Amino acid sequence: MILDTGIEVIISSFVGAFVAQWLKLAFYWVKHKKPNFKILTVTGGMPSSHSSLSMALTTSVGMITGFNSVEFAIALGFSMVIMYDAAGLRRSAGKMATVLNKIVDDIYSDKHPTFHHERLMELLGHTPLEVLMGAMLGTVLALAVHLILIIY
Repeated sequence: MILDTGIEVIISSFVGAFVAQWLKLAFYWVKHKKPNFKILTVTGGMPSSHSSLSMALTTSVGMITGFNSVEFAIALGFSMVIMYDAAGLRRSAGKMATVLNKIVDDIYSDKHPTFHHERLMELLGHTPLEVLMGAMLGTVLALAVHLILIIY
């Protein structure tokens, strides 16, 4: 039986990340009326797939080992670092990339029209809402995976 093994944790984690990425594609499609499959491979956006994956992992560990176990505490600590990083450090790095891209555009566009620089990736992190929605999504998906595995 898959229950009470690491396989359930792995399945929940991958389902959390997978569903979050496909939701990003769906939201983009609805907003822009066209698909952009590149969305499936980039960071940032609603919901946070990093948060979804880490909270699915944490929830699965809690259901298997108990929510008062050392394993759950470690998984929760891991998830908190992931979510803090997504909303803090990576978001700040994305804002800095936006500023640097603008500076390079302003300096080189008039003086050196043939200069083509590689633009820095700007959408790196998440808003707190994107992180929260990813965390909630991951938790719900882990519960669903657990229930499906109990039934089958």
